[in-house]
Amino acid sequence: MTKKNNNNNEEEEEFVSFGHNLNTKIRFEDADEDETAQGSAEAATAQDEPMCDAADITTDAADDTTSADYYFDSYSHFGKMNPCALWCLIGGLYLLQEMLKDVVRTKTYQNVIYQNKFLIKDKVVLDVGAGTGILSLFCAKAGAKHVYAVECSQMADMAKEIVKANGFSDGTSFFLLSIITVLKGKIEEIELPTPKVDVIISEWMGYFLLFENMLDSVLYARNKWLVDGGIVLPDKASLFLTAIEDSEYKEDKIEFWNSVYGFDMSCIKKKAMMEPLVDTVDQKQIVTDSRLLKTMDISKMSSGDASFTAPFKLVAQRNDYIHALVAYFDVSFTMCHKLLGFSTGPKSRATHWKQTVMYLEDVLTICEGETITGSMSVSYNKKNPRDVDIKLSYSLDGQHSKISRTQHYKMR
Repeated sequence: MTKKNNNNNEEEEEFVSFGHNLNTKIRFEDADEDETAQGSAEAATAQDEPMCDAADITTDAADDTTSADYYFDSYSHFGKMNPCALWCLIGGLYLLQEMLKDVVRTKTYQNVIYQNKFLIKDKVVLDVGAGTGILSLFCAKAGAKHVYAVECSQMADMAKEIVKANGFSDGTSFFLLSIITVLKGKIEEIELPTPKVDVIISEWMGYFLLFENMLDSVLYARNKWLVDGGIVLPDKASLFLTAIEDSEYKEDKIEFWNSVYGFDMSCIKKKAMMEPLVDTVDQKQIVTDSRLLKTMDISKMSSGDASFTAPFKLVAQRNDYIHALVAYFDVSFTMCHKLLGFSTGPKSRATHWKQTVMYLEDVLTICEGETITGSMSVSYNKKNPRDVDIKLSYSLDGQHSKISRTQHYKMR
């Protein structure tokens, strides 16, 4: 798999505009000049990965809290100094920088707020998972009456300084109508100083859309604090599936374990196959069309709706081999005067979410017009609800391949 060229026209870029665990496999390749900063951040994350896998160095009892506890401190520079904390938190800071430098992500939110001030002006806004407070700052500048920025990690302390430095904190905003109040804690545990809010804004999306389960926090906030007729930004998210040819990488990183200096280490291959890969897919690798798996209406859905089973049918666009299925998502802000949003698909401008690649045990030989049919089941892991379990069933009854198989994956 190679990095793709991002040659979008203006119309595609107009439909543009976070959450991530360092344990998720990410592949790194030589970055071009424009991606140097992003590549450096990713490389630091990759170096941190083995040191931060708490599941490998703690007991099973501690593993119940590993994902949640690590998640809330992975975006801040400071935290509890356990043996791997320093490396993990420094990696988290790089990751936070990577997200802010994601122009597709950050610029979309800025455009949504600045170009649709009627949604924000004189409104009480709740920012769930505020991080540095960038979305809160956008809302305050757009004329929000008050913004409550909730952040659970140590980054909340830095957000308070950032808000003060920009003149939006209580006591410094003598000439401003908007004030930002930063609240440190889990959204499920804090109490807001106001009974209701008019707008909830959040950048809750993780790899594969649902990884890290921040969506539940947004839905909790919506149910508890959003006024009748209030809005959630963004309000729609859709998950898609396609198929790719990727023989070079699969041979190098997956099949490698079949014979390591003459020894059978295929037991590692089985584990490697179960962990989806987060990477940028070159659109030239795409062999089939794309199919919608699930659309989520954040304004109306319940928490349980994030777990689902969806059928799919992928039609080959050319004669080729298929080594993996690829998932990506689109996000929409339908309440705007003009529809805004972004796509994380292979044919769109790259984002820090990249795409999620699930390698198949079989190499499928497919002819143009033939179809891969199947279903995908997605659910949060019962032990660590920030992890995502994926069950993939697929069948191909083609001229050269007749295969039916079920595979299981875990994003952790």
